[in-house]
Amino acid sequence: MSAITSPLKPEDKKVVAVALQGALVDLLDLSLLGKQAHWNVIGHNFRSLHLQLDKIVSAARKHADTVAERAVAIGANPDGRASTLASTTEVPQLEAGYINDGKVVAAMTDILGSIIRRMRERITATDEPDPVTQDILIEITQDLEKHHWMIEAQR
Repeated sequence: MSAITSPLKPEDKKVVAVALQGALVDLLDLSLLGKQAHWNVIGHNFRSLHLQLDKIVSAARKHADTVAERAVAIGANPDGRASTLASTTEVPQLEAGYINDGKVVAAMTDILGSIIRRMRERITATDEPDPVTQDILIEITQDLEKHHWMIEAQR
């Protein structure tokens, strides 16, 4: 079996691989938390939040696939296993059970905000070693910031 070789210098590959793995964990956890909120939201704004959460989940899943495929393209192995997510996530978690719509808005605002902060750090970290990855992270961050705005506007 042959390994995928990287077009990057080894030290650059390491920086980029760490950024991509962190982004993958954030995005996969966002997709899971979005579904958790989607299934358990209650309140007057149930319908609109229920639908909005599906859009966030869909975006997170799409971006997670892009991030994982970029990792493989540079010769790094993405790790999206549940055990890896559970042990490495930095995303704020939701409470179990039904969640009032106002709490969902507040929690998703915080969740998206924390992910956006880390994405911006990754954008800075990948500036020199790999502008291609940086461009991907910029696009993802732009999309997450749009979702953050749309959720936060419901506070």
